[in-house]
Amino acid sequence: MHRTFFLTFAAILSACTPASMFSDKPDTRMSQPPGTIMQIAYLVDDLDTALKYWTEDIHAGPFFVAERLSINNGLYRGQPNNPDISVALGYSGGLMIALLQANDDELSIYQELKQSHGSGFHHWAILREDFDEAVAEYARKGYKAIFTGEVSVGGRFAYLDTAEKMDGIIELIEATPTALELFLRIEAAAKDWDGKDPIREL
Repeated sequence: MHRTFFLTFAAILSACTPASMFSDKPDTRMSQPPGTIMQIAYLVDDLDTALKYWTEDIHAGPFFVAERLSINNGLYRGQPNNPDISVALGYSGGLMIALLQANDDELSIYQELKQSHGSGFHHWAILREDFDEAVAEYARKGYKAIFTGEVSVGGRFAYLDTAEKMDGIIELIEATPTALELFLRIEAAAKDWDGKDPIREL
């Protein structure tokens, strides 16, 4: 009887206890899983000023900065386009905050919204493991991709033309192992962050 009770109790404990409690392996699950909004992005005039605000006043961070994000095979409204932008990524709880600064005046998805709305909110981002199907799914709903490409720190992306209905656009991000590893690393840095070293290199 005692043995039966012990085995039953052990089975319940195993089912209810996170594996990370008894393992040295890090938790590899993002707070916002693929298929949900995991990022909100803002277009800023000055990245340094924006970072000071977000880290000191909002207490989000730390932020990881790419001064010149390399975009490959960019295609904007049917034309080759590789805008010069700087990007800072940080977390507030389980939500990623992306700060974007356009470094050139060439027409792009960033300059387009800046000219029509000014700086401020730019897009929501959703991770999708089935990236191609996701792009096709939104296209069937009337949301065509207006800017696509890939970045070396992650994978493919697609900005969708949802601004008219949503007053903002949606970015689909391919949930590649490289992208997930990067986002997990940034999110992990935000947990129990003590405010030190708020700006780091991506």
